[in-house]
Amino acid sequence: MKHNIYRRWIMALCGLLWVNSLLAELPAAWVMQDTAGHSHQLAQYKGQWLVVNYWAPWCPPCLEEMPELVAFYDEHHRQHVMVLGVAVQYKSEKSVRDFAEDMLISFPVILGDAQKKTWQRPEVLPTTYIYHPDGRLYKVKRGAVSKHWLEQLLKDAAAADTRDVKPR
Repeated sequence: MKHNIYRRWIMALCGLLWVNSLLAELPAAWVMQDTAGHSHQLAQYKGQWLVVNYWAPWCPPCLEEMPELVAFYDEHHRQHVMVLGVAVQYKSEKSVRDFAEDMLISFPVILGDAQKKTWQRPEVLPTTYIYHPDGRLYKVKRGAVSKHWLEQLLKDAAAADTRDVKPR
């Protein structure tokens, strides 16, 4: 009996690891178009921090975090940081464009529902994926983010990167 429980536990753990590895690999093929008609591919942002935020116009935490994301992008976009907002579950493209205009969103807004082929959307909104400049998924944050939280994350990552570099 115990043997079966351990076997099931190990199989479940292996399954979770497999799913996580798939989710980490899928974004490499991620290509979407923004409201201005420009294409964005995650690979094109290699060499800079990339913040991909999934949100919906009806989502109160999404609306609360939007000014924070805009302030973060406006302050850091010249420092090898990019923010992409992916709108999902919206009524119309016009409603997203109007929302982006009203909120003074300065980073590209992608119409997630209008894309022909996308990778699996997050189950919780908002969800933010942060990619390291080397292209790997660095952090996933479910729930609202703040400018301060993003800045601290990048500061901590930079400190960790400098500790990893060994002097010659």
